[in-house]
Amino acid sequence: MQAKILIIEDNKDVRENLEELLQLSGYDVTTAENGKLGTAAALDNIPDLILCDVMMPEIDGFGVLRILANHPSTMDIPFIFLTAKTEKEDFRKGMGLGADDYITKPYDDIQLLDTLELRLKKSARIKSSFEKSSQGLQRFIDEAKAQKEFDKLSENREVRKYHKRDTIYEVGQYPKWLYFVETGSVKSFQINDFGKEFTTNIYSEGDFFGYLPLLKGEKYYDTVSAIDDCSIRLVPIEDFTLLLFNNREFSAKFIKMLANQSEEIEKQLIEMAYSSVRKRVANALLKFSEAKHATNMSILRDDIASLAGTAKETTIRTLSDFKSEGLISIDDNKILLLKLDKLKNMPQ
Repeated sequence: MQAKILIIEDNKDVRENLEELLQLSGYDVTTAENGKLGTAAALDNIPDLILCDVMMPEIDGFGVLRILANHPSTMDIPFIFLTAKTEKEDFRKGMGLGADDYITKPYDDIQLLDTLELRLKKSARIKSSFEKSSQGLQRFIDEAKAQKEFDKLSENREVRKYHKRDTIYEVGQYPKWLYFVETGSVKSFQINDFGKEFTTNIYSEGDFFGYLPLLKGEKYYDTVSAIDDCSIRLVPIEDFTLLLFNNREFSAKFIKMLANQSEEIEKQLIEMAYSSVRKRVANALLKFSEAKHATNMSILRDDIASLAGTAKETTIRTLSDFKSEGLISIDDNKILLLKLDKLKNMPQ
């Protein structure tokens, strides 16, 4: 598959020469004649690498980088400045904003192609190294640790086993770790003044959790417990801080995670306010199915009710209706989802 490169350059001759060179080298090339159009092009069709001039009308190269570096979908794209200027202030400013490299004009074709290939390979390697597995996490952390003295920070990392319904941490405790689900699944929940439990999220294999209190330096605002038997990997705060402030790809991933979590919570609140009980229970079943990677699941009715935001008795009645309609089958605590499409398209 061809790597997609976006060229943002206001000089027509330079832009067209670059486009021809990169196309002949096998790249899929898009061009933009100024920073404003280039920013829009990057957000509209995410490239694998951006080659950008510094001095341009509308928005200069620094402005383009600043905008794209703060957008979750583009902040981890390799960004290379193309400029005739070589003053130290420009290099320092660009690197401070997160640029990956500089190429000065007039450029050598071979040098330029070698730089692009190197940056694309590094980006692909880091992205592929983070698989949703324990091994992928370790490779990702090792990739970020270029200096040997940081190795000691990992010596106390451990994996803990939890049984079904075991508490992993409780509201009000101070965070000590970044948690990573190696196997199984867990839920985060809060309890209101009347003692009713409300599930705020479910985390399964390959997911991080417990990172918001680390970022804010505050106590946990929720409790997390095991849905089923699971293995949780504990990453020391020092490792988390190291990755967050020294690895652009890791920072980008966490911003995306925060954005996704915010979006999920917003959807959940809207659903609680406007969706029917049937819709909420159906969505809860689908979310458990997604977390467990199975359609035949052992789930407590309390857990379904907590995620759906309804009473246990109401949940049981709704599940009974689903069973009579042939949407699910029930065998003790095991629920088999029979008609996923109808559950997904349950009327509001």
